[in-house]
Amino acid sequence: MAETGAAAGQMDVRRIMAMLPHRYPMLLVDRVLEIVPDQSIRAVKAVSMNEPFFQGHFPGRPIMPGVLIVEALAQAAGVLAIDALGLEGSGKLVYFMGIEGAKFRTPVEPGVLLTLDVEFVQKRASVCKFAGKASIDGKLAAEASFTAMIADPPAA
Repeated sequence: MAETGAAAGQMDVRRIMAMLPHRYPMLLVDRVLEIVPDQSIRAVKAVSMNEPFFQGHFPGRPIMPGVLIVEALAQAAGVLAIDALGLEGSGKLVYFMGIEGAKFRTPVEPGVLLTLDVEFVQKRASVCKFAGKASIDGKLAAEASFTAMIADPPAA
């Protein structure tokens, strides 16, 4: 990630919730550390034992489900796309379309900060491709490439 000013591109959870429709327990991005405009995002998810999925995945050995790690990467990508396309406050949604090459390298357990690094691979007005990596203390935990579509929310 390119270096920028200390607070450049940072967002707290209130700003993230203004950009994404997700809410607890499905909001999986707690803070944005940096956005390099039109290029990449670095965000974090604080993984806590209080997460509802740990009750059943797995009792006695809590591990964050891989699908939720990929979802966290996709949500970070959603923030990046909304920011890059100037759509904040527009009501537009970012819909997950596809996942490719997902690999899980190490278990994600309670008590860690999961760093989410996502970059654009291709950006168009309505469909974007991303590459993402999730890591713990610099150690790769998961990676995936994925595609998302920007669209209006469904009619009520």
